[in-house]
Amino acid sequence: MRKMIDIDFGSSRYNELVELRYKILLEPLGLKFLDSFRAKEANYLHIGCIEQLDDKLVGGLILAPLDNEKIRLMQVAVDTVYRGEGVGRELVKYAEKRAKEAGYSQIIMHAMLSVVGFYEKLGYHAEGDIFDEQGITFIKMVKDL
Repeated sequence: MRKMIDIDFGSSRYNELVELRYKILLEPLGLKFLDSFRAKEANYLHIGCIEQLDDKLVGGLILAPLDNEKIRLMQVAVDTVYRGEGVGRELVKYAEKRAKEAGYSQIIMHAMLSVVGFYEKLGYHAEGDIFDEQGITFIKMVKDL
């Protein structure tokens, strides 16, 4: 059984989430998790998925406010052991719920091309042209809440 949780910035769970994001998203690309990035995250909403049986963080993401109406979904990471079990879908659905509760009307993200289909199934649509960021190809995706 899993549960979705909000994670407080600077907490031990936050540090677990940073480690998971690094392991899944950055390390394979040879990128570092910079302290300057961590400092920007103080005002972001951090969401985690906990496997209740062993209290293990198995996934997480960030929501970063852009303005009063739009929030950016970032750094969705799921432990490789739990991929294909719906963790990513559960995380995104919970993030949408939390964004709506906070008064946001639209979620924006930069999705890697390999996961566009996943987000389309969740109601997101691509906008604009593909672009590169740090050597990775992305496309902007949007969903109205």
